[in-house]
Amino acid sequence: MAYKDMKVLVVDDFATMRRIVKNILRELDFKEIYEAENGAAAVKVLESQDVDLIVSDWNMPKMTGLELLKWVRANDKTKDLPFLMVTAEAQKENVVEAVKAKVSNYIVKPFTAAVLAEKLEKILPQN
Repeated sequence: MAYKDMKVLVVDDFATMRRIVKNILRELDFKEIYEAENGAAAVKVLESQDVDLIVSDWNMPKMTGLELLKWVRANDKTKDLPFLMVTAEAQKENVVEAVKAKVSNYIVKPFTAAVLAEKLEKILPQN
């Protein structure tokens, strides 16, 4: 599946960060990008849209990225989706917790387009 055919959900409570991630994804040839401002809003998108990839912040109000990840993994429709966690905190216990919840990969802010591309290559099916 080419990136341009994949639907991505970008979840972050900070609009500027969503815009940065979306711009990088567009540079990587992703065309269809959905947005949500927190995990609860992301669940609504996931219940109404088919998505191929989730890029989610960790720290958000209402429902954190970790809570969203656990919801995604517990749901039959979404349990196998590649899930890239974005976090400002590289604390080992956070990473361990995300790995236990079956995160596909994680990326620490601030990051470059090249780093995001590299992480996505590791978790997305290759053409």
